[in-house]
Amino acid sequence: MPFWADDHSQRRGLKDPKREFRFQVSFQGVTDGARGGTSVLWYAKTVKKPSFSIKEVSHQYINHTFYYPGRTEWNDCTIQLVDPVAPDVAVTFADIISTAGYNPPTTPGDIVTMSKAKAVNTLGRVNIRQFDSNGETVERWTLWNAFITEYTLSDLKYDGDELSTLDLKLRYDWARINTKNDSIATNGT
Repeated sequence: MPFWADDHSQRRGLKDPKREFRFQVSFQGVTDGARGGTSVLWYAKTVKKPSFSIKEVSHQYINHTFYYPGRTEWNDCTIQLVDPVAPDVAVTFADIISTAGYNPPTTPGDIVTMSKAKAVNTLGRVNIRQFDSNGETVERWTLWNAFITEYTLSDLKYDGDELSTLDLKLRYDWARINTKNDSIATNGT
């Protein structure tokens, strides 16, 4: 059945497909360029939605090979943010790394290091929301235990006219998708 019709026999109404440009990203630990609270990152430019790979295990028997599903592994999620002057996104996310436990070796005897708990808590829960033309959520991804693994600022160049950006690569344990019908495709609480 095509997305633009309710059924094959009659066209009762058009159905609008999901559109790439209708999305919002929110971090529970970041609000308006500062840590604490939850807000939509209006400066999100692109998002690579969650994806996963299922490893395979093979078993050989005489002249045959049989395959079985193995472990599921969630792939990295990359979010590109525009870097406005206020809020200063580059500083905000650099501060999140410091709060997660990274300290340059400037103080002798300082042995504080990063931990997963601190990295996850400073970023907070990550939600990617896709909505329809009426602003209603049609798909919401929640990343569980997400933390930043890469922080890359865009290059500077005199012949460029693009906005400055920040790419964040996130690693997470699993993701959960909720749809408009509140169906859940992947388990998780």
